[in-house]
Amino acid sequence: MQEERRRKLRSLLGDLPPFRGTPRSSLRGARDGGGYLLEHLVLDLNGLEPVPAYFARPREISGRIPCVLYHHAHGGDYARGKRELIEGSPLLQPEPYARALTALGFGVLCIDQWLFGERGGRSESSLFKEMLWNGRVLWGMMIHDAVRSLDYLCSRPEVDTARIGVMGLSMGSTLSWWLAALDTRIAACADICCLTDYRSLIDAGHLDGHGLYYYVPSLLKHFTAGQINALMAPRPHLSLVGNHDPLTPPEGVDHIDREVREAYASAGAPGAWDLRRYDTGHGETAEMRETVLEFLSSVLTKKKTT
Repeated sequence: MQEERRRKLRSLLGDLPPFRGTPRSSLRGARDGGGYLLEHLVLDLNGLEPVPAYFARPREISGRIPCVLYHHAHGGDYARGKRELIEGSPLLQPEPYARALTALGFGVLCIDQWLFGERGGRSESSLFKEMLWNGRVLWGMMIHDAVRSLDYLCSRPEVDTARIGVMGLSMGSTLSWWLAALDTRIAACADICCLTDYRSLIDAGHLDGHGLYYYVPSLLKHFTAGQINALMAPRPHLSLVGNHDPLTPPEGVDHIDREVREAYASAGAPGAWDLRRYDTGHGETAEMRETVLEFLSSVLTKKKTT
């Protein structure tokens, strides 16, 4: 039943490039990131344009290591992109996630999403319209690149493919729970400040809080946000929301929570769904950061393969 629902969800994402083999990659360079090794890569994920990426890992590793696929935020900051991983952003705590995650012994991959960082240079509305004319959906193309990023991550010799998590804030949050719903290779998901119920967002009159990238034709005819999140059951899922975040109306969070709790209970893993609410807005607090790192450390270090 879950796989049937995944196929339906994928069918809404427009005409996607083919998924063929391991994505090609080239190394632009590597440097010391201050406690970790940082690789600057260019990946061929979609056959349409090159995708710059960062891969950070501990300088000293032994055997295969757990990894995180990190998705950066939107925030209208098209220039930042993957640099969020190594520099942080105003929405995050001061320590960049590259340093925090590698200190736990994790590798971490972050790409420039469509329109961001080195993939910038055109407007979101222009790309959305061009893709729509060609039968493509911008969100579908972002998800496609996320899946192919996971393909690349699984091809790296130091990566333990049984211990790959996904995380992000805002747009990165939504990319994370969509990817975790669609791809069972994701062992754990931590999403921050974007667990949005679509109907509640409409009722709150806040559709313009998201860019055009977010909108998928006919989605609401077939899925609620809760039903998408439920596709991750029984894998561990941590979701952090701000009670005063306009992108996560509280009644909508309640609705998602009910649907997802039911799915996890039916899957025999009620404790694997962990929704936490904070008296804050759209941004990561120090308590959120601590919770995310504890969660990832706990779930991704439990199982080690050789």
